Amino acid sequence: MIDRDEADGPAPTTYYDRIFEIDAAKILPGEYFVTQRDMVVVTVLGSCVSACLRDRISGFGGMNHFMLPGIDGGGPVCVSARYGVHAMEILVNRLLKLGAQRSNLEAKVFGGGNVLRGFVTTTVGERNAEFVLDYLETEGIRLVSRDLLGVYPRKVYFFPKTGRVLVRKLKSTHNNTIALRERDYASRLKLAAVDGGVELF
Repeated sequence: MIDRDEADGPAPTTYYDRIFEIDAAKILPGEYFVTQRDMVVVTVLGSCVSACLRDRISGFGGMNHFMLPGIDGGGPVCVSARYGVHAMEILVNRLLKLGAQRSNLEAKVFGGGNVLRGFVTTTVGERNAEFVLDYLETEGIRLVSRDLLGVYPRKVYFFPKTGRVLVRKLKSTHNNTIALRERDYASRLKLAAVDGGVELF
């Protein structure tokens, strides 16, 4: 069980991962999780993007999962972890609150796949990828690894204590569950209330 005094974020699905023999937290779109414990944070990405941030000295780290960069014109709905503009700020601030040092932060970013075929012009995934790279450059956070764009969803395992990340490309073309889930999530965003080295295997 996750000790809530040593972790921060919306209560995620937590479990003991028998493959890695370690406590795990699974985050969904619009969620984030930070910890100072030796554990794994897991998510599945389609067009969404996750940033894995850690203090390279202390090992404090966390992950977010956002659906859109932001809303034109801002507004109160932007102040939600479902939007990159807020998801990045809240992740950085929660890490600093936990005791991380901003100068020690490093980032690995993932996702932005073109899995929502119904979106036209610039895809959601491309916009998310462009946003997260611009954000890190603007904020002076060192980018050490990335796996962005493409056409496949990804399952990401982040081990904040060591910085290790495992990425599995989900290449089953007959399985459109992730795309359908993201399409449904995107359609609900307008209606929902606002809540205050890479290894491929």
